[in-house]
Amino acid sequence: MEKQNIKKSVIESYGQLAGTRKKGLMSKLFACCEMGNTAKTIAKQIGYSNEDLSLAPEDSNLGVGCGNPAALAKINAGETVVDLGSGAGFDAFIVSHAVGANGKVIGIDLSNEMLELANKNALKGNYRNVEFIKGDIEDLPLEDNSANHIISNCVINLSLNKDKVYNEAFRVLKKGGRLSISDIILEKELPAYIKDSLAGHIACVSGAEKLETYLNYVKEAGFKDVKIESSSDFPLELMLTDPQVQKIAKLMNFNLDSEEAKEIASRVKSISLSAIKK
Repeated sequence: MEKQNIKKSVIESYGQLAGTRKKGLMSKLFACCEMGNTAKTIAKQIGYSNEDLSLAPEDSNLGVGCGNPAALAKINAGETVVDLGSGAGFDAFIVSHAVGANGKVIGIDLSNEMLELANKNALKGNYRNVEFIKGDIEDLPLEDNSANHIISNCVINLSLNKDKVYNEAFRVLKKGGRLSISDIILEKELPAYIKDSLAGHIACVSGAEKLETYLNYVKEAGFKDVKIESSSDFPLELMLTDPQVQKIAKLMNFNLDSEEAKEIASRVKSISLSAIKK
């Protein structure tokens, strides 16, 4: 698969996700997302509190994360925070309360539909310290040394150029700036039919890499004090109910309820990591 085709398909799929926001329920497009519950329920399962949920417009919570980077971040008033792959703005809105009136949150996303939804949410909630910009996380439209903190929630795993993402994050952060990321990694390689599948990539699993490889991208970009703050199993039930994964399984005559399916799910982990630009 060509990298540009994958990127285009991911953008289009997230655009479809933004367009299906109706009555608080989301289309089941991603393995790390909707599984028949409301987005609010899913958010609680991955680490958001009721207080967090109250800080953001309901339409900004699409239920597509794999952690809560805002809780990890320890953000201070007056800081500038960049959210990579900001989607409908959920994490950006939560963080906006921490940075306060003298701070700023900048959401970066490539999907026009997501940016439109995020801006509608910002206008509806009168968020004056949040800005959403169209941009590629592999080539950020931001100045050097301009941010205090970079966060991201289950987005970097979709990139096939993770080294570029972390190089850009390092460039944009000020000295002493911090990184707080929630993402998907592999404990063992996935079978080729998932690893090489476009549907599997969009479903948040095919672009994932082994932990050592993933951490090397962060370290080689120049970050120090790289720490895994938490790690948890990727919920099997999310994978089993995802239409994209079901489609792959059907094409391969693969039984998703089998022990083999459970073994494959066990290879995928959700992690939260932090790092510093010294």
